[in-house]
Amino acid sequence: MTAMAKKSSAAQGLPASLAHPVAPDQARLDAATSTFRMLSDPTRLHILWLLTHGEADVTALIESCGASRTAVSQHLAKLRFTGLVDTRKDGRRVIYRIRDGHLARLVGEGINHADHVVTGEPPHE
Repeated sequence: MTAMAKKSSAAQGLPASLAHPVAPDQARLDAATSTFRMLSDPTRLHILWLLTHGEADVTALIESCGASRTAVSQHLAKLRFTGLVDTRKDGRRVIYRIRDGHLARLVGEGINHADHVVTGEPPHE
């Protein structure tokens, strides 16, 4: 672990389960880039943001994000294929949930950052 990585996780004061002070090698950079690529579509980001608030089926996601059934289904398939969402069956319905807390926090921070950009609120730590 580099001195910078040690300082970064210690300075954040995060519990061990939330901080992974590993220097980014090529595999980690590629995995992070893949995740950011999936977040770069507004509909996918909206779906993930909705899932940070709890599980949902396709119908609920369609109603909440306003996209067509076809579009939401295609985005969910991509999110599932890339491992960003999980599913479970509830009778005939498929229920979607965000995969993990790191992703949920990343989505939330992205939306928080966007709020600063849109409102002009000054940045903070």
